[in-house]
Order: sequence, then structure tokens, then C-alpha cells
Amino acid sequence: MQEYPKHYCGVFGIFGHPNAAELTYYGLYALQHRGQESAGIVTCDKQRFHTHRGMGLVSQIFNGDVLHNLVGSMSVGHTRYSTTGSSNITNAQPLTVDCAKGQIAIAHNGNLTNASQLREQLEAKGSIFQTTVDSEIILHLMAQPSLNGHANNLIDTMRRIEGAFSLVIMTETELIGVRDPHGFRPLSIGKLGDGWVLASETSALDLIHAKFVRDVEPGEIVIIDGKGLRSIKYMPEHERRAFCIFEYVYFARPDSTINGRNVYKTRVEMGRQLARECPIKADVVVPVPDSGNCAALGYSMESGISYEMAFVRNHYIGRSFLQPTQLIRDFNVRVKLNLIPELVKGKRVIIVDDSIVRGTTCKARVNNLKEAGAKEVHVLVSCPPHMNPCVYGIDFPDRNKLMAANYSLDDIRKYINADSLHYLSQDGMVQATGLPKNSFCMACYDGNYPVPYDQGVDKEIIERRRVRQETFAAALEIEQAQGRLL
Repeated sequence: MQEYPKHYCGVFGIFGHPNAAELTYYGLYALQHRGQESAGIVTCDKQRFHTHRGMGLVSQIFNGDVLHNLVGSMSVGHTRYSTTGSSNITNAQPLTVDCAKGQIAIAHNGNLTNASQLREQLEAKGSIFQTTVDSEIILHLMAQPSLNGHANNLIDTMRRIEGAFSLVIMTETELIGVRDPHGFRPLSIGKLGDGWVLASETSALDLIHAKFVRDVEPGEIVIIDGKGLRSIKYMPEHERRAFCIFEYVYFARPDSTINGRNVYKTRVEMGRQLARECPIKADVVVPVPDSGNCAALGYSMESGISYEMAFVRNHYIGRSFLQPTQLIRDFNVRVKLNLIPELVKGKRVIIVDDSIVRGTTCKARVNNLKEAGAKEVHVLVSCPPHMNPCVYGIDFPDRNKLMAANYSLDDIRKYINADSLHYLSQDGMVQATGLPKNSFCMACYDGNYPVPYDQGVDKEIIERRRVRQETFAAALEIEQAQGRLL
């Protein structure tokens, strides 16, 4: 398992701009941090869809010639990290379908908790799936000619799916944005001239000079067409919302604003709160770039202890490295961050990061500091310990791989070789956001899941069922062939 939790996905959409594909490319660039496995853009020229998807980073998938061929004034884009379904080109989004209702494209950020159940129901009625991602289920539901007597079943579809979903959907005439009733994932509305923009984060709006209008509300569908924007509340508002608080801690870009709160300022305040809760006598505060930068700054400001960027990050890490050998010990760790020994030698060091998942990377950082001559190393984490799996889109689904869920604080401290280890409290984390506790999903910390889920279902269940189906079909074909031979 990776040391840091993987991101969910980024979604983006444009309506009413002649350079829709190019703007979507830049929008996805701004959302690259939310997924680095695959990306895609689908445009519409009022008659047909034009699609390009690929594996890798946005800059690797698209170039001038590709964008030139993605014609149309409307588009939807997606950058992906797999949460349900494996990482391959078949599962890359946006997904498209051509059905009796016309062409539909969808980009999905989140994870459906009833995906397996819905897929079984649809397959029993004859639906044939091309991918193993839960997003395709939404397309199949929308493509049905009628549901519960309604000619247009968009609302019925949204009422049937459960879990976390922020969607950007494109038809031949409309761009549609949807958030689940609890509002797990962000989705913002922007205005660009006479056109409209939908994006996972406001930083994507900033890059293309779109003006932020508002967030899509939990349980809301926004439909954008030639007449403008209209809103539909497809579900009654829940008593409590459940926005993923880890967006503020780690996932979102610091230059984004979510629920009216700037992410950078929130992270700085988390660092300040950490200093109030865990005062330590030290000489220098060092962040783990880039995730710990803001919280470390806040700790320094509140404590008065000097702030130093002692770790220098290599921003040009590619996706393909030779596997480390005995020639270079801890290569995977050192290639990303290199230490400036002069800034820590003989000093009591506080190192600040946003999370500890498995602990191996943190251990390497501490040892690196001590080898450089640090007198003491104190590890501070700007969120509480992760104790439970996430079923709403973050890729740490196995509780057995969460260090804090299986070991005591002192056991972890000893393992990472730190002189002390401290986490921000749950109340302190919430207080730093300036929002009420019942605004958030904090299931990974407190085990309180807003939407029930089947503990026997994991992200690969659809994949495994498809393999079983293909194996059965192949076995049946062999059996029939043998029967013909006899």
C-alpha cells in the first residue's frame, strides 16, 4: 500500500465556449493532483461527440493536434485515480453511451456504495457493461427508456444511487452537474463570458479566468443549456451534511476555496491549533513538502519557533523509475525529498506532515534528520490518526493497513524512531475549519459512516465478478465445442 492516501478524481465541464477542449485541458491540468492514472476529454459540436482518453498525465495524453480535433463549444473532462475498477484505458473517463435518448458522457468523482447491487440488477435485465467502474452504472440507469413512469429519469437515477458522487454529465444539448445528498465531494459553478463552467475545485476556475458563482448544493442538479442555468433539488436536504474533511487536510489544492473557506488558511490554522495542543521546546519547524507546508507554517507562527524548508522536493519525479537496488539505499524516499543538513545539525527539530498511513516514509525522514545530526526529532501530524477504512473514494480501504488502527501511539513513535509523536485532535481539526462538526464526514477518524455500506464489498468486487463471468463463458464455449465434436 502507498504511504500517502491516493486522491479521488477531478471533474470539469464547459458550456458555451468555442475553445471548450482547450479550456478543459487547462482545467484538468489544475486538477491533476486529484488523479494521475488517466485522463480524458469529450466534446460536443451539437451533432456528435468527439472523444480522447489515455493513460498517464494530462500533459502526456493531450497535444495541440489532439485538442484541435476535439471540436465543439461544450465539453466534459476527467482526471482519474481508480477507486472502483482497476487502472486501465477501458476504465478511463469520461464514459460515453449512444442510446435512444441520444449521446451521454459522464465524469464521476466519488464512490457508489450500492454499485455491486445495482450492477447485478441491471445485468439481470440484460444490460451489458463495457467497464468495471461504478460510473457506468449511472449511464445505464440514465439510458433506460423509462423508470417509475417518468419519461426523463435523471432524477430517478440520482435517487437510486448511494454513496459519494459529484458528477458532470453532458448530453447533446446540456451540461449537467450533480452532487450527492450529503455533499461528500466538492463541485463548483463558474461563469466565463456567456459560458458556464463546472469544476471540482475553484483553482481550476482561476486558471481559465472564470468567475466563481457558487458551489453546487448537496442533493442538487444544475442543468445548463442555451437558456441558462436552472436548479432541481432531487432529494430533501439531510439534517446533516457530510463533506469529506480530508479535502481540507490534504486533497484539495491550497489555492482552492471550498464551502467559503480557503484551504490554505484552513491548513495554517490546523498548524496553529496543533501548536496550542502540542507545545514542544524545539529550535526549528520543518515541513514535509508539499503536504505539510501550510500546517508547519501555522505551527511556527503560533509557537514562535523558526520555520525552515530543510527538505527540498524534486518536482520532476516521473512515473517510471528503475527499482532501487543496494546501490542506493532508500532511493524511493530520497529521490523525492533531499535534506539540507546545515539547517538541522545540532538542533531540536519538529517535522510536520498531514498524515501517517503506513509509517515507512515517515521513518525514513526521521532517520535522515538524525543522520544529518539533529539532536531531537519530534513528529507532528496535522490531523487525527486514521482508524477506519474509507468507502467513499479514498484508497485506504483495508483497516489492517492503517498503522494507527493496529498500533498504539508509543508503538508508532518507536517504529518511526521519533523522540515524540503527536496528532491534532478531532475537535481541533474541526475548529480550524470554522464550520460545525456535523458538516463533515469524519468516518476515517471516528467510524461514523453517513451512508451505510456492505463491509464485504471492496473496490475490486466488480472486477472479480467480471473475471468470473468471462471464465464461465469461456468454459461454456469449450463445453459446447466439445459437445459438437462428439
